[in-house]
Amino acid sequence: MGLEQDIFDIEQGFWLSGKDHFSAHLDERCVLAFPQAGEMHGIRTRDEVAATATDTNRWRDLKMSKRSLLQATEDVAIISYRADVTRADGQPYAALVSSAYVRCGNEWKLAFHQHSPL
Repeated sequence: MGLEQDIFDIEQGFWLSGKDHFSAHLDERCVLAFPQAGEMHGIRTRDEVAATATDTNRWRDLKMSKRSLLQATEDVAIISYRADVTRADGQPYAALVSSAYVRCGNEWKLAFHQHSPL
């Protein structure tokens, strides 16, 4: 698989998978930028973010469109896309999303994640 597919597969897991995926694919610390009230914002630890991935708040029916990837350096990749997804409570959600990944050894880890709801 190519870099773009690898990164977007990891990204999809943050929407649809649980705590184990978060623990495996988050950097030790991650910057989050969610404008919604009550959401996490700022620098968080891997454990803090992974703890939010509960069965009761998982998303479903994710569609990623307008995908792009910029490999800024050999060890830094930045993606952006439009996410159309359904919340656990059945409400639709749409946002423009950006994430930055850093290569740690042979693995890509999420270091930054941001939503701009539409």
